[in-house]
Amino acid sequence: MFLAVLVALMCSCNSNKFKVSGTVEGAGDTTTLFLETSVNGNWLFVDSVVTSDGKFAFSEDAPEYPNIYRLGYRDKSIYFPIDSIDNIEIKTSIKKFDEYYTLAGSDNAVKMMNIDRQAAAFAKKGDTSSDAFNKWKDELSRNLVKDPAGIVSFYLINKFIGDKPLFDPLDKKDFKIIGAVTNAFANFRPNDPRTGYMVDNFKLGLSQRRSENAPRDTLVATEASLIDIKLQDKKGKMQSLQEVASHGNVVVLNFTMQSQSFSPSLNRLLNEMYTKYKSRGFEIFQVSLDDNEAQWMQAVSSLPWIVMRDPNGEYSTYAGAYNITSIPAVFIIGRNGEIVERVTNIEQLETSLTKYM
Repeated sequence: MFLAVLVALMCSCNSNKFKVSGTVEGAGDTTTLFLETSVNGNWLFVDSVVTSDGKFAFSEDAPEYPNIYRLGYRDKSIYFPIDSIDNIEIKTSIKKFDEYYTLAGSDNAVKMMNIDRQAAAFAKKGDTSSDAFNKWKDELSRNLVKDPAGIVSFYLINKFIGDKPLFDPLDKKDFKIIGAVTNAFANFRPNDPRTGYMVDNFKLGLSQRRSENAPRDTLVATEASLIDIKLQDKKGKMQSLQEVASHGNVVVLNFTMQSQSFSPSLNRLLNEMYTKYKSRGFEIFQVSLDDNEAQWMQAVSSLPWIVMRDPNGEYSTYAGAYNITSIPAVFIIGRNGEIVERVTNIEQLETSLTKYM
């Protein structure tokens, strides 16, 4: 009875482990391999083993959340995911350690192997801007958004090919993919230690994008309280915020998205104020960040004030220049043509507005 309980306890203790084992062709009894784990952009040593006739095995505590690991030999590494108690098998050789290897034991491990093989092939040819590469990357993107909160998705948006990121935050299309994965982790894996790291990287990427694409007006933002915005309105006429604000009117500058659920109630509120104060020198300058132009056009067709759509959408350099981190965002521009207030509570907009009328 005691022996049975002891065996049960031993099985229980050993059950919460993952294993990595395999064979390295050409390795003898003195070849050292090491296992490392990814921790927010850094690699931490886990353990090392010496092969026995080319065979090796690791057994480690299962991670609380899925993570990326790598098996290393000298300066070469093989990457794979571990989700709880996976049993990963690796077959490779000393001469082609990180090139001609096979992974088995989990579907995600096989996916990563195939991805890394293809990426290495493109890198070897110096072929990371060809149609074939872009087609492969598009396919990756489609598969990635099917499981944006998956560990392979995390791996992909942090992967480099040579010294270039596979998904570049300065590329609009790539940044949407990065955002989709970051958002999925934030929603479905809020306690995952990778989530905070991804959110911080996303914010950094957003800052880099805005800095890279900032309009010239942004450079003088510290010298003038009003940064000009020049966009076409719904009739195709170019509108300038500085021009509108130079006529001595009180102007409400509003960044919004007509596709969002808050939009109808916001527009009703703005319409009430526009009707009430228009004859007293009042104007609304509304910038929409919607992606779909046709839907935006339909939504604003009956709005009587100045409405424009920034084709850069959520990556609007104007929104970046005004430090917009959430929408709707509202500013009041006084009759002197300068910003006099940023309204943080939309329900208090009219109360704030009357001070300047």
